[in-house]
Amino acid sequence: MGKSDKIIVGISIGDLNGIGSETVLKTFQDARMLEFCTPVIFASVKLMSFFKKTFSLDVPVYGIDSLDKIAHKKVNVFNVWKEQVDINFGKEEKHIGAYAIKSLEASVQALKEGQIDVLVTAPINKSNVQSESFNFPGHTDYLARELEGESLMLMVSNNLRVGLLTDHVAVKDISATITRELIEKKINTIHKTLIQDFGIPRPKIAVLGINPHIGDNGVIGKEDDEVLIPTLTNLRNNGKLVFGPYAADSFFGSSNYKNFDVIIASYHDQGLIPFKTLAFGTGVNFTAGLSKVRTSPDHGTAFDVAGKGVADHESFKQAVYTAIDIFQKRNEYEEISENPLQTNKRKPFSKKK
Repeated sequence: MGKSDKIIVGISIGDLNGIGSETVLKTFQDARMLEFCTPVIFASVKLMSFFKKTFSLDVPVYGIDSLDKIAHKKVNVFNVWKEQVDINFGKEEKHIGAYAIKSLEASVQALKEGQIDVLVTAPINKSNVQSESFNFPGHTDYLARELEGESLMLMVSNNLRVGLLTDHVAVKDISATITRELIEKKINTIHKTLIQDFGIPRPKIAVLGINPHIGDNGVIGKEDDEVLIPTLTNLRNNGKLVFGPYAADSFFGSSNYKNFDVIIASYHDQGLIPFKTLAFGTGVNFTAGLSKVRTSPDHGTAFDVAGKGVADHESFKQAVYTAIDIFQKRNEYEEISENPLQTNKRKPFSKKK
């Protein structure tokens, strides 16, 4: 933790031509946010002042050149760069992608060194960030390399949680990617995170089939019968409450998802289309399985509305809330695990509206 008992929330600024900066500043325009956390934006105070003026936002930004100078009750901006950056809202530009990665790398380094407690990432453009030094399909894969653990994309909105066996994988490669080893690794990761990060002692896990209708006994595909079902049986035999596989096409429409603590989808769109249909604007992306806590909003750069002052910041605010909540629950879990007889006196975090 930092100099006070407030959680220090590091923020990577994402694509500067997108809506990230607007949603970040709108989130902390509410002074009540500063009562329970201290934000540190990794960018430049000159640029954040420009965004303040552009969107007519009253936010007390405070520029710092050292993370030892973090001030509570203020929106800190750690100067990762000081040069002028020209902003062209809604445009995909290579040099803007480079600034997004500068912000991300600086914030992750601070997270690893314990100078911030959690990380919330604003959206990047996956195309313009690519370079010889950064060759990842998104935040998750980069964080998996930098932070210890087995990463898993987990979408969260209140009691709805959707995890993925494969995330940014081309559709043609999905069936080859889903192996028994991968399934066991991902489900073990989600089982652990539900216990330590969400306080669910005996999580109930539903798994969706790989093929339509779970392969119809091999008529459509054999992956469910030969790979998924035997692996789930083995996990159940080892004491985990794993159910399925379920046919994905009717699972959410029938409200069956409400009976489980998490739903594991086989691939990106199988899980994220129903999740965003049910929870768009309030959902949060949490990278489970890592040694540190990272969340992000459930939307992208939204170039179509960037610079217009109409971006909805609710998902980013929820990402901040979720990061704080998980950080506290993980600390509580570690304290109890170290001394099971010790009474936990820490109060649960409550979202302030």
